[in-house]
Amino acid sequence: MILERLPVGVYSANCYIIGCEKTGEAAVVDPGGDVDVILEKIEEFGLKVKYIILTHGHGDHIGGIIELKEKTNAKVLIHADDEYMLKDSDLNLSSKMSIKNIEINPDDVLKDGDIIEIGKYKAYIIHTPGHTKGSICIKLENNILTGDTLFAGSIGRTDLPGGSHDSIIKSIKERLLIYDDDVKIFPGHGPATTIGIEKITNPFIV
Repeated sequence: MILERLPVGVYSANCYIIGCEKTGEAAVVDPGGDVDVILEKIEEFGLKVKYIILTHGHGDHIGGIIELKEKTNAKVLIHADDEYMLKDSDLNLSSKMSIKNIEINPDDVLKDGDIIEIGKYKAYIIHTPGHTKGSICIKLENNILTGDTLFAGSIGRTDLPGGSHDSIIKSIKERLLIYDDDVKIFPGHGPATTIGIEKITNPFIV
């Protein structure tokens, strides 16, 4: 499996490319900007983008979505509870960020337990409300892409519309920390970590 991290956009949000070497199918998670960089890496791997998956609806994670969809014709997927944000630049905060206003309709909406097939690999959708109502994490084999829910040594902010501190702590403890210590965490900002490391070092959840 190809799992490539690309910090993109003015906020250096982590964009991830998930690819299947056998079929050439790929998904791009959180294209926050720098679409030329994303497409260059896609071409380097010889992949075709089938899905654009959003972990949540904030501007720093969706800044490149319109351009990427235009150039790949990939299907845009977001959790149903964040769909409203994607359609309104004020609600997704892109109008308040140093990026162009983003307003787009998703091709489909996600729910907890959905499975997205990317070639021979399966991406399992985990609904983790807290940072936003529709925040999701994506489990791929022994890896979890956590968006802005869980970071190395920190958690996502909850002071924005739709955020809830109690909900994010509940999501992390009941939906993420249940996995084995060696499961790798790939967050929406910053470096990778593991479930085990966060269990014993993250001050927000220990």
